[in-house]
Amino acid sequence: MNSAIHTRVRTAFALIIAAWACTAAAIPARAAESPACREVERRHGLIKSELTSVQLNAILFAAADKGCEPLVRALLAAGASIEARDRLGAMPLTYAARSGHMALIDLLLENGAAINARNLAGSTALYLAAENDRFAVVRRLLAKGADPKLAGRGEVTPLAAAAFKGNNRVVDVLLSHGVDPNAMDKTGKTPILYAAALAFTPVVQRLLDAGVDVNARYGNRLTVLMWAAGYAEGAGALDAEAVVNLVLDRGADIDAADNRGRTALMIAADAGHAGMVDVLIARGAMRDLKDKDGKTALDLTADNAIRDRLRAK
Repeated sequence: MNSAIHTRVRTAFALIIAAWACTAAAIPARAAESPACREVERRHGLIKSELTSVQLNAILFAAADKGCEPLVRALLAAGASIEARDRLGAMPLTYAARSGHMALIDLLLENGAAINARNLAGSTALYLAAENDRFAVVRRLLAKGADPKLAGRGEVTPLAAAAFKGNNRVVDVLLSHGVDPNAMDKTGKTPILYAAALAFTPVVQRLLDAGVDVNARYGNRLTVLMWAAGYAEGAGALDAEAVVNLVLDRGADIDAADNRGRTALMIAADAGHAGMVDVLIARGAMRDLKDKDGKTALDLTADNAIRDRLRAK
């Protein structure tokens, strides 16, 4: 390395170390509360005598992820790029938004970070904030002009990402900014299907209030009721039953059939959801309907307790 470049690199390191030391001295309590930030500094060896722009940016990503505001300021002063991208196309703002570091988000935006920049999967900082339940960050990004309609991977919208996690507050604020509650991703699913399958009753209710048709048909002619009746593994059974009662109260067709001719009762019976079968029977589901293969809910279940329920008069 020639002497001029060597001098510039040493100067950059001096700026980093000096800025970090001064800030730490000014706010010792904050520094004491940030062992992760000290680890970023240590791990990346800020006391080295040489540092490339790639290395500077790598430290910037780590510092943004951990919320190390003083270090980020020092790195930017030393020449780290606010427009740098990692191997997946994410920028520092994305790291800060995903991890919920509000002060860093403000700092990066003040320094010209592109608020709607997308990574290789298409995800924006807003998308990742919504996906990770960073409510305050979502509100701040929206206030700063982030586009809530930009979808992420698989054309999943920030609204769908929030619905998938049951983040009702994020769902509410996104809807208040005019997003389409019926936007469909590449798999043919909309936000309400994610919420119904995972038994997030408040989210389902909010989306119905936003105008989603309770009897709309989606992939394979499934309805919200059918998705809720066959709820996903890990969802609470009682919560799923609450979703079913909600959508039935909102006018869902209890005996509607999908492209296989299966009703919500058949789907619940096939999945072995005994409590759901009880709810649907109590709400008036017809037990003797047959699917396109000529099978009833009784034929589809392997659960003896459910069989007894379906036989009972």
